Amino acid sequence: MRSMGKEIRLRHIFRERDRAVLVAMDHGVSAGPIEGLEDIRKSVANAAKGGASAVILHKGLVRFAAPYLGNGTGLILHLSASTTISTKRDRKVLVADVAEALAHGADAISVHTNMGGDDDVMLADLGATSASCDRFGVPLLVMAYPRSANAMDPFHVDTVKHTVRAAAELGADIVQTNYTGSPDTFREVVRGCPVPVLVAGGPKMESDRATLEVVKGAMDAGAAGVSIGRNIFQHKDPVGMCRAIARIVYDGAAVDDVYRW
Repeated sequence: MRSMGKEIRLRHIFRERDRAVLVAMDHGVSAGPIEGLEDIRKSVANAAKGGASAVILHKGLVRFAAPYLGNGTGLILHLSASTTISTKRDRKVLVADVAEALAHGADAISVHTNMGGDDDVMLADLGATSASCDRFGVPLLVMAYPRSANAMDPFHVDTVKHTVRAAAELGADIVQTNYTGSPDTFREVVRGCPVPVLVAGGPKMESDRATLEVVKGAMDAGAAGVSIGRNIFQHKDPVGMCRAIARIVYDGAAVDDVYRW
């Protein structure tokens, strides 16, 4: 049974119809001050104005984002990291803990777990972190992705549904993962996972409509929401894009109802 602490904090993350729009902004450690995140204050303010239910940040940026949090926009503190200039860029390590997250005022924490390659340390870290989350009553979001040197397709339904199920079995309260390309296949992912599933935005997509179609397809498949970064904060109108996504997630709007670019 989920603790009362988790229940209360999850209400800060999930809004209308128990759905969430998260804006991930943890890219600075892995890739530096990429376009759209040069000014973290502005980025967080845009997400809040756009209706994001929470933002995902590393601990060092909370002090700059704090004025724009609360009043409907929660904080998810990201605990794991790697850099693209490392020889082990897909091997995430813990750089904070649950107690630190609480000290920073987090409503939830997140960890990134890549499965299928050198995942032994990441799986061990996930198990230990989920135990700490249970102890402190903090919801755990797992960014669960299939990534390895093996010839696996990171978007194949069988691979993705295995990945999210593993995250749930190791203690995730929420899982975000790749979209498998269609509502029918993503429905299999959701059906096989006993906790809410969010679709990740991934790299900047070729068009705004493509982004919105992924969001709509995931929601039609039973997803609990989205966790999108670059396709919001790198948009020419980040507030408008976030609002469009929020209407699909919260209200069930059609793409043609919100598409404006």
